[in-house]
Amino acid sequence: MLLHLGAPEAYQAGHIAGARLARLDMFAHKDPNPEALTLEMPTADELHASLERLGVSDNSKVVIYFKDAAIQSATRVIFTFYSAGLGDRIRLLDGGFEAWQQAGNPTTQDAPTVTAGKLAPLRMRSPVVDAAFVQSHLNSAGYKVVDARAPEFYAGTQVGGSAAQPHLKGHIAGAVSIPFSSITGAGQKLKTPEEIAAAFKAAGFKPGDKAIVYCHIGQQASAVAFAARSVGIEALLYDGSFQDWSRRNLPVEAAPPK
Repeated sequence: MLLHLGAPEAYQAGHIAGARLARLDMFAHKDPNPEALTLEMPTADELHASLERLGVSDNSKVVIYFKDAAIQSATRVIFTFYSAGLGDRIRLLDGGFEAWQQAGNPTTQDAPTVTAGKLAPLRMRSPVVDAAFVQSHLNSAGYKVVDARAPEFYAGTQVGGSAAQPHLKGHIAGAVSIPFSSITGAGQKLKTPEEIAAAFKAAGFKPGDKAIVYCHIGQQASAVAFAARSVGIEALLYDGSFQDWSRRNLPVEAAPPK
């Protein structure tokens, strides 16, 4: 099964034959509270309903690609599958729709007929963690907290969030910097395993270390966590990320990446 991640108009303009349209909001918790975090993992029931609407069943194998979206949108969906214990059922089309077209493969504007799937009940689990887990593992041997945002946010020269609710300046105290943009090359294709492994080694990772990755809201971080897992590094995603950390007014520091 193919999932096309992006806006409806981009899907209608052209997609891979057989691909079903998916949007990131199908894989997020729907909280009516205007003060809620921007992006949170869905509940088991929310995810179950979305997957069945897309036609996902217990025996489905899924390939997801992005078009007008970015790789971090696709990897966020992949981590949502991981969080429901479905990580072995989904794969990423490296480079997305652009790579498909550049290889000379055909596209279509015809949408497939989608039949609802039949999926067993889900139970949400790790590798998604919260602020308490991050705090308790900041100085734990074998764990490193990774900031996946652009270097200017890590250094505190630029502040994320909104004018009404700006984030704290800097990064989680003790975190290392591996920007999400550094794990891909041209066309948003993942860099080679050797290049990815070298980036983590340069950030101080030793064999066996686990990564706890965060960004602004938990989307860019999923790309770095996905890259880590692609080279055998166990990676956990801090859902809520720096938005959640800032609202809790937890310890930060401002300094350029080492």
